[in-house]
Amino acid sequence: MQLSPTAKYGFRIRTRSGAVVDNLLIFGRDEPDAERKLRQIYLGCEILETKRLLIQAPRTSPVTFEDVVDLIAGPTSIWPTE
Repeated sequence: MQLSPTAKYGFRIRTRSGAVVDNLLIFGRDEPDAERKLRQIYLGCEILETKRLLIQAPRTSPVTFEDVVDLIAGPTSIWPTE
């Protein structure tokens, strides 16, 4: 099975009407591809912040108790709190 080389990008944008939207997650081959997809959905938006998110490779070993705890206690947001 061959996996396609895509990454997940997190965006924070301001829409045409001025509303700020956080945590928009879009898959793309690279940042320009993800931005292109974003701009197709949100016409005329202003991108305030972009982050590339890590995607873990598929597991080849059994899931451990620590893996489950990490999943449950993971980060609640991709954006830093102030």
